[in-house]
Amino acid sequence: MSKSKINVGNFFEDFQLGQVIRHAAPRTVWPGDVSVYTALYLPRFAVQSSRAFAQAIGYQDAPVDDMLVFHLVLGKTVPDVSLNAIANLGYADFKFIRPVYYGDTLSATSEVIGLKENSNKETGVVYVRTTGSNQRGEPVLAYARWVMVKKRDKDAPVGPAVTPELPKSVPPSELGQAVPPIDVSAYDKALAGSPYFWGDYETGEKIDHIDGMTVEEAEHQLATRLYQNNSKVHFNQYYEAQGRFGKRIIYGGHIISLARALSFNGLENVFHISAVNGGRHVNPLFAGGTVFAWSEVLDKAEIPGRSDIGALRLRLVATKDKPCAEFPLNGADGKPDPAVLLDLDYWGVLPR
Repeated sequence: MSKSKINVGNFFEDFQLGQVIRHAAPRTVWPGDVSVYTALYLPRFAVQSSRAFAQAIGYQDAPVDDMLVFHLVLGKTVPDVSLNAIANLGYADFKFIRPVYYGDTLSATSEVIGLKENSNKETGVVYVRTTGSNQRGEPVLAYARWVMVKKRDKDAPVGPAVTPELPKSVPPSELGQAVPPIDVSAYDKALAGSPYFWGDYETGEKIDHIDGMTVEEAEHQLATRLYQNNSKVHFNQYYEAQGRFGKRIIYGGHIISLARALSFNGLENVFHISAVNGGRHVNPLFAGGTVFAWSEVLDKAEIPGRSDIGALRLRLVATKDKPCAEFPLNGADGKPDPAVLLDLDYWGVLPR
């Protein structure tokens, strides 16, 4: 009998430490992708929204939204890394390296950097480091993520557990790589929507972003298809009806983009996510839930060699069906509030 020609995805026992996977289906970014992304999340950051604004301050064109770049690269990895995943667990050492513009083509390569079978022997955690590159082979972003993946055979033997050492944060010296020199005098605060620059924020400051967005079934389905993310848990109701929740789970990146867009109200001039230090998807979200968000300034940093921009280390927390006036995070028992969806630690860049 001939070998099956279909891709059923990798199960935990199929991964090998040090394995390098070159992912299929490079993706050219078109203006239509950006329009659909805007329709899905309502991002309003001026640098990404306006070619004229971006060119006035020093970009060659309006750059593609950072999170859209991430989603498109991650979507390349799904058939090989997370097609049989139960959950995407977290991110670390995540850096944007070059801006992406309309017409650029993105591709992805991943290396398996850790493997750890779970005690139930039905699943395991796969750690990968993924690099997204443009058509010239130049890296545009790189990140580590870890995913819980099913085993094909509970009794299949696996190697010893290896959990990679990942940095707790990205140093300021590695920030701002994807931002060209900025003409701050040409940065129009009125058009950007806020008078507040880097010096106006204080460590420890918390911001309730006030607004909420309800996630509709059609929206998250459209999003996963936009990114060519074919993970079963997000779009196959027939499959998920037999799973632990009985319905599709909203893609975790969808929540990140919603929270990032909501953060515009209070962080209007944080026009670029330079790096993600770490992040967790704390609880799942399903269609019909309303997402709210709040941020805390964890730290401030000057970027070596850059007098035009500075960085804020921000904690971005997203919740479901719970406004954030009281900055929900943990309950009285110290465990995460059941309403918390996302806890993301990132460096954002804004003018000085």
